[in-house]
Amino acid sequence: MTNEVTVPLLPCRDADEISAFYAVLGFRATYRQPGYIALRRADLHLHFFVVPDFDPHTSYGSCLVLVDDIGALHRAFADGMRTAYGEVLVSGVPRMTRPRVRAAALSGFSIVDPAGNWIRVIARGIERAPGPQTTLALALEHAVVLADVRDDHARAATVLDGALGKVPPDEDPAVMAEALAYRAELALVLGDERTAVAALERARELDATGAELAEFASDLERRVRDLATGYEVRV
Repeated sequence: MTNEVTVPLLPCRDADEISAFYAVLGFRATYRQPGYIALRRADLHLHFFVVPDFDPHTSYGSCLVLVDDIGALHRAFADGMRTAYGEVLVSGVPRMTRPRVRAAALSGFSIVDPAGNWIRVIARGIERAPGPQTTLALALEHAVVLADVRDDHARAATVLDGALGKVPPDEDPAVMAEALAYRAELALVLGDERTAVAALERARELDATGAELAEFASDLERRVRDLATGYEVRV
């Protein structure tokens, strides 16, 4: 048999809340009944059932979404968030991570929706070109696995701190910029605004960020301002 379709069925505490969030990302409701809602964006289908007392912070809900162009989908989601919220949500629930390497040959990003479900977007059939294999680059890959796959942000931060504390003078500035931006993101998820500020300021001094990373850093900075009144962030 061919053309079978599997549709994720995920928990949520409020169908209106989940529908409103996914509308920001370009989804529309295709079916609804009490305690159930079906959402669709092109060929991407997500269905939700309502558990009124559901706690997003203890959710194990997750699914994989395989796409040909993760960059295009992430940009579309980011544009929707900026239109609705004035920024890309990078901490708390809901939030979205930035595209990055997840494992040896996979790249992707994650949406954590208002119900705490992880929608993991993975590049389909695209092998990653070999990158720098420095201590920091390997630590960054390890940290991504810990946080984005295992949801252990505290341990990921510890791994990155160890590597960032021993960076050699000849470290690739692009790797440094990625590591520091990710360290700032981890800090915000953990509620550590002071570390987020320090990491962003250190990244700005490198003057090595690409356009997408610079835009992402601006989103981080806006979130720092919201959460850490009294800390100064250089723009």
